[in-house]
Amino acid sequence: MTTIALDTSSPSKSTQMRKYGFFPGCVAKESCKELYNSTLILAERLGIELVELKAASCCGASVLNDTHRDVARVLNARTYAQAEELGLDDVVTICSTCTGHMRAANKEMLEDEHLMEQANAVLGKFGKQYKGTVRVRHLLWVLIDDIGLDTLTSMVVNPLRGLKVAPFYGCHIIRPEEVNGWESSRNPHSLEDLIEAIGGQAVDYAGKTRCCGFHIQLEKDGVAANMVGQNMRMAKDEGAEAVLTPCPLCHLALDGYQQDAAARWGRTDLPIFHLPQLVALALGVPHERLGIAKHLIDPTKVLFQREIAV
Repeated sequence: MTTIALDTSSPSKSTQMRKYGFFPGCVAKESCKELYNSTLILAERLGIELVELKAASCCGASVLNDTHRDVARVLNARTYAQAEELGLDDVVTICSTCTGHMRAANKEMLEDEHLMEQANAVLGKFGKQYKGTVRVRHLLWVLIDDIGLDTLTSMVVNPLRGLKVAPFYGCHIIRPEEVNGWESSRNPHSLEDLIEAIGGQAVDYAGKTRCCGFHIQLEKDGVAANMVGQNMRMAKDEGAEAVLTPCPLCHLALDGYQQDAAARWGRTDLPIFHLPQLVALALGVPHERLGIAKHLIDPTKVLFQREIAV
C-alpha cells in the first residue's frame, strides 16, 4: 500500500482530508501512464488523498469476465477486502471499463449471498474477507458529487476560453444502467457539465455514447478504425476542437485510429484528452506536466491557438 502525500494548503472545505482508495487499473499504469500521473497531480490540486491499492490485481476487464466470471468476481472481492482493511469505503477508478466490471462484480455479491460466500471461501484461504462495505466510483463522479461543479469553477485559474470539447463517454461508465445507474445511459450530461464548469463549450453529437471500437481492434482492426472515424467525424462536423474521455481504452482507440480512418471519413485530427488532464490544465497545471506530449494527435496546437497552454 502506498499513500500519496498531497499538498492540502488550499483544498475546498468539502474535500479537506477526504481519503479514497485508488484503483488505477492496468492501462493507466502501462499504456497511458500520463493518465495515472495527471490523476495524482489533479488530486494534489484538489486537496484529496488517494491511497493506491498496490496489491490489487486486474479487474478482469472483458476477457476474464466473459470467460471466467467467478474468477473475475473473486479478484475484485480481493481488491475490496484490501480497501476495507485500510478503513476505506470508496474505491475510485480512472477507467470506465474498470468501473463497469468492478461495479458489476460488487452488485452480484451484494445481491446474491451465495456469490459472496463463494468469493470469501477463496479469500479465506489467504486470510482475507470481503464484508460488502465498499462502493466503486469513477473519478468523474467524485469530481461532481464530492468536489462539486461550483467549487471546481471557483478553483479555475486557466479557463478553457470556450474551447469546443466533444465528450466521449464510451460504453462501460454508463451501461448497463442497472449496474452504474449514476446517470442516464441515453442522455448523460456529466462530461458536458464538467466541460462548461471549467470554461469550455460542450459539443453535442450522436457519437458521444457509442463504442470506441477498442474491444474489437485485435480481431477486426478495420472495423475499429471505422467506428473511430465515424464518431470523430460526427464530433468534428459539430465544431469540436478536442475530445474529452473518462476511459483510457477509449483514449487509445480514438487517439490511435483517426489517421487510419481518414481515407473513409476524412482527416479529423481531434486531440483526445484524459479527464484529469483537461481539469488539471484549467486548475493551472502547466501542460508540460500532464504528459500530453505522449499523445499521437498533438493537443498543444489547439491549446496555444486558444491561449490555454500555461
